[in-house]
Amino acid sequence: MNENLIKKKYKNKIKSLDYYNQKYYNENISEISDSNYDILKKEIIELEKKYSFLKSKKSPQIQVGYKPSKNFRKVPHKVPMLSLANAFGKEDLRNFEKKILNFLDKKENFKIEYSAEPKIDGISASLTYRGGKFSMGLSRGDGKEGEDITENLKTIKDIPQLISKKDFPQDIDIRGEVFIQNSDFKKIKDKFANPRNAASGSLRQKNPNDSKKIPLRFIAYTFGYEKGMNIKYQSEFLKKLKEWGFKVNPINKILCGVDSLMSNYQEVEKKREKLDFDIDGIVYKVNNFETQKRLGNISNAPRWAIAHKFSANNGISKIVDIDIQIGRTGALTPVGKIDPINIGGVVVSNATLHNEDEIVRKDIRINDEVIVERAGDVIPHIISVNFDKRGKNSKKFIFPKKCPSCGSKTVKDFNYLTKKEDSVRRCSSEGFECEKVSIEKIKHFVSKDAFNIDGFGKKIVEKFWDLKLIRLPQDIFNLNYDNIETLDGWGRQSVNNLKFSIEERKKISFERFIYALGIRHIGLENARLIAKFLNSSKNFIMLSKNKNFSELLNIDGIGETQVNSIRNFFSNNTNIKIINKLYETLDINDAVQIKKDGVFANKTFMITGKLNGVSRAEVKSLIEKNSGTTVSSVSKKLSYLLVGEKPTKRKVVTAKDLNILIINQEEFFKMLNK
Repeated sequence: MNENLIKKKYKNKIKSLDYYNQKYYNENISEISDSNYDILKKEIIELEKKYSFLKSKKSPQIQVGYKPSKNFRKVPHKVPMLSLANAFGKEDLRNFEKKILNFLDKKENFKIEYSAEPKIDGISASLTYRGGKFSMGLSRGDGKEGEDITENLKTIKDIPQLISKKDFPQDIDIRGEVFIQNSDFKKIKDKFANPRNAASGSLRQKNPNDSKKIPLRFIAYTFGYEKGMNIKYQSEFLKKLKEWGFKVNPINKILCGVDSLMSNYQEVEKKREKLDFDIDGIVYKVNNFETQKRLGNISNAPRWAIAHKFSANNGISKIVDIDIQIGRTGALTPVGKIDPINIGGVVVSNATLHNEDEIVRKDIRINDEVIVERAGDVIPHIISVNFDKRGKNSKKFIFPKKCPSCGSKTVKDFNYLTKKEDSVRRCSSEGFECEKVSIEKIKHFVSKDAFNIDGFGKKIVEKFWDLKLIRLPQDIFNLNYDNIETLDGWGRQSVNNLKFSIEERKKISFERFIYALGIRHIGLENARLIAKFLNSSKNFIMLSKNKNFSELLNIDGIGETQVNSIRNFFSNNTNIKIINKLYETLDINDAVQIKKDGVFANKTFMITGKLNGVSRAEVKSLIEKNSGTTVSSVSKKLSYLLVGEKPTKRKVVTAKDLNILIINQEEFFKMLNK
């Protein structure tokens, strides 16, 4: 698949996810079904895993939920409330278990015990108990900090206010799901779209008395911070929760093996309609807490848990038009405009058609009757066409060979890895030559992961573009505020607020500056790596003068694809002018270096060969936790070459020639434990 299309597809998914999060968490509006939302997260994560250049701070692997509402006090979680990776079939479960075994360096016949817990379709909450007393309740928020909804949570009868059991921890955050039973929802269904929406809206009422009117329930299933708890297994913890007075899911099970997980999944799915509460899947957790601790987390998701989602819903509609959308990287994405259809309580009017190849493969045409599925994409997608209902005058849809925005030729890149032409067609214009591409680039520039200019959303970008107030990113910092004040919908206060937000963002971190430029294949994580390597924005700008792009290959995690993308970016004169102008205007902070108090401070490692009893991923994690860094090539800057069984001879020889210290696994752990 063409890299530009991949990035466009990914960006659209991230934008839609952020939009749905904002609507749901801040406005209590569900514009997407829960299952479709969860599958959207899966699609984003799968893209990120498959293509290393796809990174975003709004990724579901990094961001959980949405920033807390201004209506409530923000409180940091002592331990972040992580999200979960999703599985949709047996193969996903096999991959999940395989990754665990690889990380633990175990054979395939090693048995892992799982706690299988039906996933309540509700709202996550964290309850802090000190000395047995319920002292604070937080919403998930963005995973790092939540809203203080203590008084609203106190109205829920399932939440114990005081626990006097002797074995109850002195300090603990009990986490679980707030929900409404289906039988109770029937009494209030005229006020809310669905039970989850009702639970969310009720929890976020300013007046706790309003929350009290809604029959909210709470089921506990895990913990965050804890002090004084002596429990070794998740299954044991669930039993203790019941003893302490909490409600837990009545159909939890302990299982081993993917086949057992699948059998239980099928059994629970059959019972799903008979339950008095909504579940949208089953969560599998490694039962042993010590193993959980060893496995750790990947960004904002644990390695030791996954949510196995139930199958998605679908419906029949008609394609009334096919719209071509153009993204920041020039990718042309077709979207089918369909007759509105209600699928699982959500009104659907758009369906992604993915790309030109997908339209040709499925022979999708305007006026076709199609099966629409609410699964697998930001917006629902077309499963198939009912050819029996196709009219005699139906015509094949011809994908535009010229960009609908600027008229430039549309092209498909050749993928040298797959030896095939990519499926995505792109506008061939470079930099800011295409209007639609330019608008999307500026939207990216002001987005929350980039400059995060409050009050400068995508609608403002479009409006200011139409009024010719902006054409390039630097124009944002040279706006004529007197003219803006005369516009409809603007006044002195709103203009002052905008001016303040823009002035405030003139100071920015180096990594966010790189990310904001919208360089293809350079997501936020890659921007961090590059910023850390180059240290300062001055060194970044010097790349265009020195042409020493190949040095970036020394960064672990940065490959030829990313380097070529940066080289192409600097080959465009408009881009050069933009970064030079921004460099003059902005206060770009140097990269924050790693803490220097670890045993591997200022040391770099490279690993070659197979390690025993521990995976490379775990060793890299240990190095980074102890202030060290890992690199992908042998150079004079390398401190240690860590060799396992059957190392790459070339790397060992090069290290010897450069007098690099070569250590084995035993020596590494001795250094670690000093």
